[in-house]
Amino acid sequence: MAKSVNQVILMGRLTRDPEQRTTTTGKIIVSFSIAVDRGGAEDIADFFNINAWEKLGELVMQYLTKGRRVLVQGRLRQDRWDDKETGKKQSRVEVTATDVTFLDGPSDGVASRQSDSPSGSSKSKKTEDIVIEDIDDKPIDLSEIPF
Repeated sequence: MAKSVNQVILMGRLTRDPEQRTTTTGKIIVSFSIAVDRGGAEDIADFFNINAWEKLGELVMQYLTKGRRVLVQGRLRQDRWDDKETGKKQSRVEVTATDVTFLDGPSDGVASRQSDSPSGSSKSKKTEDIVIEDIDDKPIDLSEIPF
């Protein structure tokens, strides 16, 4: 019998600032959502709700804000319930994050919680181009490698 697999990897931008809650047992859960571009000529995106628990959630809460780019790895979870008002069956699919990689710095994102400078304007950092000198096409002598 085949083993089941539930794994998802998403890369996108936060659509809102993360929100923190605490469960009745005292565990921290942080919720946020990301927009993932579908690609192509049209500006179409898919939106995903994500939950990060405990230490991972604390890191998300501390470092991420709306507009920041992230790579989220996790698993899908589906909730089902009956709507109390209409009696109709409802469902929702969310991602439970197992890892969140921050892909840009706070000044690279669209928005940030705190301004980088007192005047409110952020200065872009200039990076210098690295010039690689011409490399000859001589074969490498493997005896010169120290390991």
